[in-house]
Amino acid sequence: MMQQTRQFLWRALAVFALVAGIIGLALPIVPTVPFLILAAFAGGKGWPALERWLLGHPTYGPHIRSWRQHGAVPMRAKVIATLMMCVSATGLLVFGVPKWAIVTVGVVLACVLMWLWTRPNPPQLNR
Repeated sequence: MMQQTRQFLWRALAVFALVAGIIGLALPIVPTVPFLILAAFAGGKGWPALERWLLGHPTYGPHIRSWRQHGAVPMRAKVIATLMMCVSATGLLVFGVPKWAIVTVGVVLACVLMWLWTRPNPPQLNR
């Protein structure tokens, strides 16, 4: 019974992440590949067929495999993420968000950017 519950929870996480990744295809503010990486990870724990499908996907499979093998993020993704974070930070300033929230979000965004730019570029996906 415990194994079935565990498998159900992994599958639920995989489906949630997959749906979030699909939403990311339509909404530029939602990242697609990180959610698909999570879906492949969760699928590997509870839904191997989904994991195989994601790893073999012609568009997203190379990104997922590159992350698993090298912890790599393509240069294009780094640049887009940086631009989107700048737009978000500017939006906070324009819409008069309280100063404490701007500082908090700014620190979080700076930490994420520092982490992101320390990831290697994938050898086969450098674009």
